[in-house]
Amino acid sequence: MDKVVVSIGGSILIPDKDDSSYIRELSALLRELVQDFQIVVICGGGKISRYYANTGRELGGDTFQLDELGIMITRANAGLLRIALGDLRVEELPLDAERAAALSAPGNVVVMGGTVPGHTTDAVSAMVAKALGADRIVNATSVDAVYSEDPRHNPDAERYTDMTIDQLAGIVYSEHGAGKSSVFDPLGIRIAKENAIDIVIVDGRDLGELANAIRGQGFRGTLVRS
Repeated sequence: MDKVVVSIGGSILIPDKDDSSYIRELSALLRELVQDFQIVVICGGGKISRYYANTGRELGGDTFQLDELGIMITRANAGLLRIALGDLRVEELPLDAERAAALSAPGNVVVMGGTVPGHTTDAVSAMVAKALGADRIVNATSVDAVYSEDPRHNPDAERYTDMTIDQLAGIVYSEHGAGKSSVFDPLGIRIAKENAIDIVIVDGRDLGELANAIRGQGFRGTLVRS
């Protein structure tokens, strides 16, 4: 049974666009897939997290405090998915990668948010994948693939369907600016490379695409080979 870590951006879970319907359908999909795959889901913070970070910054909060606020929001987002999963969820919400891996087993779904200040949920997903011995990380994001630049800002950006993890690192660390395209966190890339874990980038709101990515076949996003 393949082990798969799914990193779902907060902008996918909570874009304020039929969110309850999407989360309900996502939970139904996970219920189907868990028959054949061992799955851990890490939820991001999205625009709500950014709101708290921006407001906290205006109030004089330091980076550590702002990160703590963001972690709280990721866990709240995870809570929504946990409600939808019902008896499929693991009752405990793990607070670190090792605990998430320990709780994971065939037939259940572990859902969590962030862990500690300084680690994005991309990095957390890579840490969980390492601890779990996962076959791949599926990054469900707001873009449908990896691009040379953020396609929302440059419609002529090159789209990639298959690339190496070193090529992805080159994009993330390029002069265009780390993280501009919100593809994947540099620490997460390093962990995935060191542990030979593939990364799949897909449109998280396309549940058919997400299902194929979890299965490891037939998806239209980007396969990042470790």
